[in-house]
Amino acid sequence: MTITSADLGVALDALRARVPLVHSLTNIVSANFLTNVLLAAGASNAHIDNAHEAGDFARIAGGVLVNLGTPDDGTAVAFTAAAEAAHDAGTPWVLDPVGVGGLAWRSSLAADLLKFRPTAIRGNASEVIALAGLGGDTRGVDSSDDPAAAVPAAVALLQHAEVVSASGPVDHLVGHDADGGLLGVRIGGGSAMLPRVTSTGCSLGALVAAYLAVAETPLVGLAAAHAHVAVASEIAEAASSGPGSFAVAYLDALYSLDAATLAERVVLDTFDIAEIR
Repeated sequence: MTITSADLGVALDALRARVPLVHSLTNIVSANFLTNVLLAAGASNAHIDNAHEAGDFARIAGGVLVNLGTPDDGTAVAFTAAAEAAHDAGTPWVLDPVGVGGLAWRSSLAADLLKFRPTAIRGNASEVIALAGLGGDTRGVDSSDDPAAAVPAAVALLQHAEVVSASGPVDHLVGHDADGGLLGVRIGGGSAMLPRVTSTGCSLGALVAAYLAVAETPLVGLAAAHAHVAVASEIAEAASSGPGSFAVAYLDALYSLDAATLAERVVLDTFDIAEIR
């Protein structure tokens, strides 16, 4: 089987119908904008990153995001508690390995979190390569690698996760289709304005967690989140004149996008992973 644009539209309708609650353990830079993105897209958010409550809440949330943007000793304990609880409860959870590869402590933390088998790993190409142990060069939250180059690393990470995505000008996703076969998906389009507004990448990770709570398969959920962002950002760019107006227009576009428009505008194709590996 494969994934079609119609599948992504079905996932969007499911998101709006079920309004999943995301438990986000994210960085101090992104919390506000991330919450607004989830609310605009059709989900909701609870930002609970203390070690006393993170595990308990991860068990009852629709999906969980663990984002390593600004970790400290306390949040590291909360990350571990939430990841372990989500794994035990069957709650889908997303690992966003921000800055992994460039900083030793957070890289070790990310490696430790893999034992709780994230449903999805979402990062830029350099972070995906670094997390898989294949080298790579990270520069803060920027990526110096092309997403296509990260496909072998993403496939290697499937031993720890159900699906993996490397973001960039064309997002590359890997996982399994409904029949269990290995499948690669590309999501093109999007806007060059996205990197000009803080938290667009972090909020994508949260949106992935929301879609994982409602989609038919993890790969459909991952693809739907990437497609929602790509199409909404294109609509927002056409209605804006700079980063400030883009941020507002982006929230509006996430909110107003419907399944038919998503299916019509998404740039989607699948690829044979063996050809790239």
